[in-house]
Amino acid sequence: MPAARELDIVLFGATGFTGGLTADYLATHAPPGLRWALAGRNADKLETVRDRLASLDERWDELPLLHADVTDPDTLAAVAERARVVITTVGPYLEYGEPLVAACAAAGTDYVDLTGEPEFVDLMWAAHHETAVDSGARLVHACGFDSVPHDLGALFTVGHLPDDQAISLRGVVRLKATFSGGTFHSAMHSFSRRGEMREARSARRSAEPRPEGRSSKPTGARPHRDPVLGYWLLPLPTIDPIIVARSGAALPAYGPRFRYSHFAGTRTLPYAVGGALGAGLLGLAAQVRPLRELALRRVPRGEGPDAARRDASWFTVHFVGEAGGQTVRTKVSGGDPGYTETSKMLAQSALCLAFDDLPPTAGQVTTAQAMGQALIDRLRADGITFEVVA
Repeated sequence: MPAARELDIVLFGATGFTGGLTADYLATHAPPGLRWALAGRNADKLETVRDRLASLDERWDELPLLHADVTDPDTLAAVAERARVVITTVGPYLEYGEPLVAACAAAGTDYVDLTGEPEFVDLMWAAHHETAVDSGARLVHACGFDSVPHDLGALFTVGHLPDDQAISLRGVVRLKATFSGGTFHSAMHSFSRRGEMREARSARRSAEPRPEGRSSKPTGARPHRDPVLGYWLLPLPTIDPIIVARSGAALPAYGPRFRYSHFAGTRTLPYAVGGALGAGLLGLAAQVRPLRELALRRVPRGEGPDAARRDASWFTVHFVGEAGGQTVRTKVSGGDPGYTETSKMLAQSALCLAFDDLPPTAGQVTTAQAMGQALIDRLRADGITFEVVA
């Protein structure tokens, strides 16, 4: 970790909605002596954000503002070389993300983002993992609702099961929330690139080393009623099970054979059927360019719900783990997943990398692999619940 850097954290994307919430969170939760800055290409917009932060805490009157443009790699390199950790909320990441990943990997700078785009994560592993291993940078994708509650919830759950037995784990997501325009745009781009996504994943699988004597995989399943939780389960085609399985491959605590399945949970069958139909129609629209562009225009990036609506939102992720005849149920829960809790998770991930005593890792790593219990402790201290239910 480059402790001698001028800045602890740089936030890229603070002029957007989720980036702005992340800036607000850092401004109000900064530990004493935090050296941080905002980065972006529009100086006037950055100054507006700084003025808002100064109204929250006068310490930020002179918060540094750095010029950074995804079309100008030199500006990104300059930012990465000044910081210990860089946060970015600028997506879709397939369009805008790689230059900053490359700059951080080359500079030995830790990197965190909010991506839920599997293709982007796989392409970044192929292009920049080895560079980051050599430089010592930790490249940690999916540090928001994708995929912190699922990745750390799985880690928390397997910690209550024997690590010398095969482990079967399922996660069941329930929520009341509105997701950001940026998240919607990323999802639509991913749905429209299923062929490219499969190619990127296949190329990574053929090149990535597998753990010796162990296996870890996400598993699919059909919609069904969960006999333990009592919910109707609908498989979720998100990045989350991929991330959880990669943590399982990296960490021996997940046992010699780890399998993870991931679902949305509903109380009634009609909701499950409606959810399946809605997801299918969205996926179909993503394949047809005019429909995709119409949908993207209707949900613009950079906008989100007001504070009252966010305050009324919530999420839970139930986990059921089985190993050696033993069953354990756990739950991760919190408030608004798409904005409030996501900005908290992202900011705390960066603070964790910057200041906590963590196991030595480098390259592209998951939140469980890089931060694990330290990040669980941080999130618990700030209102996100990790608990054993039964």
